[in-house]
Amino acid sequence: MSQAEQTAMRIGLNDELAGQAAGLTVPDLFLQQVRLRPNDVAITVAASGATCAYAALNGRVNQLAHALRGLGIQRGERVAILAENRPEYVELVMAAAKLGAIVCCQNWRQAEGELTHCIRLTTPRLAIVSPTHAGIFSRIDHGVPRTVLLGEEYEAMLAAQPSTEPPLAALPEDGLLIIYTSGTTGLPKGAMISHRAEIARMQTARIDLGLQPGEAFPAWPPMFHMASTDQAISVLCTGGKVIVMEGADPAQMAKVVAEEQLWWLILMPGMIDQLSAELRERRVQPKGVRLIGAMADLVPLHQIAEITALLQAPYLNTFGATETGLPPATGSQIPIGVVPERLSKQVSSQATFRLVDAEDNDVPDGTPGELAMRGATLFSGYWNNPEANEKDFRGGWFHMGDMFVRNPDGSLDFVDRVKYLIKSGGENIYPAEIERVLLSDERVDDAIIVRKKDEKWGEVPVAFVARNDDSLTAEELIARCRAELAGYKRPKEIHFVAVEDLPRSTTGKIQRHEVEKWLQR
Repeated sequence: MSQAEQTAMRIGLNDELAGQAAGLTVPDLFLQQVRLRPNDVAITVAASGATCAYAALNGRVNQLAHALRGLGIQRGERVAILAENRPEYVELVMAAAKLGAIVCCQNWRQAEGELTHCIRLTTPRLAIVSPTHAGIFSRIDHGVPRTVLLGEEYEAMLAAQPSTEPPLAALPEDGLLIIYTSGTTGLPKGAMISHRAEIARMQTARIDLGLQPGEAFPAWPPMFHMASTDQAISVLCTGGKVIVMEGADPAQMAKVVAEEQLWWLILMPGMIDQLSAELRERRVQPKGVRLIGAMADLVPLHQIAEITALLQAPYLNTFGATETGLPPATGSQIPIGVVPERLSKQVSSQATFRLVDAEDNDVPDGTPGELAMRGATLFSGYWNNPEANEKDFRGGWFHMGDMFVRNPDGSLDFVDRVKYLIKSGGENIYPAEIERVLLSDERVDDAIIVRKKDEKWGEVPVAFVARNDDSLTAEELIARCRAELAGYKRPKEIHFVAVEDLPRSTTGKIQRHEVEKWLQR
């Protein structure tokens, strides 16, 4: 008899019953808020001003859950959604949560081949599609047997169903979402996120980011991305309001800032200067913002100081991922009006980590190592991709593919992605080291380092820089790099480009591999 079995016998409680009693899922927490605040606004649409209270939202969620059951959607079945940000997105997530079904969040920015791959990867039984994206969906070979179009068809489907509570079928480890990761080095992978992970992500939001009942979250990033979907779930399970926005509209954001008590206004690289200009022009007085920003490493430092002063809120120094949520290192904030001298990160409360070398040996402080993480916010693996799961979860730790250095005080400095190294004359160069120096010049709006083949050194770093002052010269930037970096790390070329020409992912990150292609023209 095992130790666990002996312990269970002494306690006298059946393991299965204990597991059921300990289980908690997303709809359990959502229904708490429905009972506590039935008439409080749960969702508002920024463009129209339309609102939906918690009780009304739950009624529509129940109608959708009954409709999905009638279409054969059971626990573990997948439902794809291809739609812009809209309230029905949230309705589907909560309805699936009650059934134990999994929502596959499709990226409408993908090319037809990528979209076909992502849908067929997860073999959904049903697709819910908005009229905006019905054209591309009809053109691809998606293999989905049933489609429901948002609008009249969707509303008629709900109207035919009761608003009574369906039986809750989900268990904590059941999948709730599949969100697709970046495909810069191949086709996208589908990261499955469970109820357990979403609840842990909500706990992190409350503990580390101070999320409180009654606070609002502007869901402007695409809901096929964790930046919106994770936070929307956390807010609705805490008693706040989700403000549905269709993209980063500076004028609409300024209006929201003036009228709403906000928890976290996510800001991505490449949009901050536009929002700052809008806030200055309108002379906006924020009603109240707890936190702003994301990915401080990719933002010019002077922009951080300016936007925090305009919004009177600290900048969140984040480091997380689709697979991990806000952890492992979203535990620090940059004070209002401060140009940060360093961007060291504090470890999140719901995570533990190691920094390891290529053989999974721990590295000492001051030495770059890949971050391997454990924690309840972790996803459950990549859908139908055992090879990637075996590699990335080796040794019982999730390996993120990101290099960090641990400082003596326990903080972490981001170095770069493992897979994008510049190997120059036997030395490893991480592009982010150089980008950080370039972005520290207030005349630089954005910068990206890529590798270029070189007969002597093998590879050398090359910079593409977007400047806001035409008097800035390449020589000045080279001099700055010379003062702060080892000689082999200095960019061998600097090309000036318009900031709007820099290709970006849906999270605002410049797509390094796309920029690298510019050198082949």
